[in-house]
Amino acid sequence: MKNFKEANQYLEDLNKFGWKPGLERIKKLLEKLGNPENTFKSIHVGGTNGKGSVTVTISKVLEEQGYKVGKFISPEIYNVRERIQIDSQWIPEAKMIEILSRISIIINELKKNGYEEPTNFEVWTAMCFQYFSEEKIDFGVIEVGLGGEIDSTNVIKPLLSIITNVSIDHKDYLGDTEVEIAKVKSGIIKNGSPVITGSTNKDVLDIIEKKSKELGCLIYRFGLEFDGLEKKHDENLSNFTFQNKEYELDVNYSLVGHHQILNGSIALEAIYILKKMGFDLNMVKAANSLSRVKWAGRLEMLNYKGNRVLLDAAHNLEGAKNLALALTDIYNYRKVVLMVGILADKERQKMIDYLGPFGDKVIVTKPNSPRADDFRKVAEYFKDYSKEIYIIEDVKEAMEKGISLLKKDDILCITGSIYMLQEIRGLF
Repeated sequence: MKNFKEANQYLEDLNKFGWKPGLERIKKLLEKLGNPENTFKSIHVGGTNGKGSVTVTISKVLEEQGYKVGKFISPEIYNVRERIQIDSQWIPEAKMIEILSRISIIINELKKNGYEEPTNFEVWTAMCFQYFSEEKIDFGVIEVGLGGEIDSTNVIKPLLSIITNVSIDHKDYLGDTEVEIAKVKSGIIKNGSPVITGSTNKDVLDIIEKKSKELGCLIYRFGLEFDGLEKKHDENLSNFTFQNKEYELDVNYSLVGHHQILNGSIALEAIYILKKMGFDLNMVKAANSLSRVKWAGRLEMLNYKGNRVLLDAAHNLEGAKNLALALTDIYNYRKVVLMVGILADKERQKMIDYLGPFGDKVIVTKPNSPRADDFRKVAEYFKDYSKEIYIIEDVKEAMEKGISLLKKDDILCITGSIYMLQEIRGLF
């Protein structure tokens, strides 16, 4: 591979395989690399919503306490290199080309010997683990890609496993009910490693508790072993009190929204457990670090040509509920112009039932994904809520239209698919 463009194209070409179940391909690839995933301490973060927020928050805390921290997230907002970071710096282009070139040679050898070609995400996972191993990180905070049990990240032996919550998403792959999905997500629980969960659904908790007991894992549950008590919210922060049996800490969290109280509390409980394991960590410093977390596209208020634009990756039903709650009692505005792009495999109608009441005017657009399918159908779901609906396929044109519709003290709220936000965030 001569340059970054070639490397990127190689990865893009692997997308033709889509998502395929099983860990055989990633295990074989990692074996040929010398099992780099076993050379660093890891924290595994799964769940339906909030896993990205928890991943970046734990990483930030550990970085600020002097550790060298690898972080694996997906999908990206700015650039594909953003997926793999050490101390919040994206993997350099040269290093990505170098590692990917080696991996491609191994893949060609495996194919010659009759092995199946890995998927795009499996190659990303292998590249991440190899980079972390070579750079001798202290911790790798690894976000699950999809589900848990057969996600390609589920080859690590983590210090602790986190399941932020469980709700309906990716039904084609994970199941039709929260209980079915909980079984898949519980697959990241490993022998003897502590488990943290933010789920308060009894049926879901039963699944997580049962799996934890079977594998001899201590479990830490939001609302029981630890808690986060809301104090106040504004457009810039979430203020809450973190509590467990040893600590009560006042926290100003830079991530906005009621749901972020849960995510911030989970992250702090993870730091507490690592401290109990013997790592040199200060809980007061940890709480202070939460004020400096950055996570683009999550209730992120930006200014565009003098207008307020709110970006939020409310890409499923739970996300739509959280956004509706934030629009109800956190943000001040006269009216909301909604710009929405939602993938076809989401619960579109139910999502619009939450978001529709806020859409004084609505622009429906097409996310850059094969799963966008009949994106125009989203407009039909808004007909009960808004009389002024525009369908504009091009995302940039859609945003410019949204800006043109704003009047004094209005906000443009752009939400739905993360793939759409990738295009939008680049305009800022």
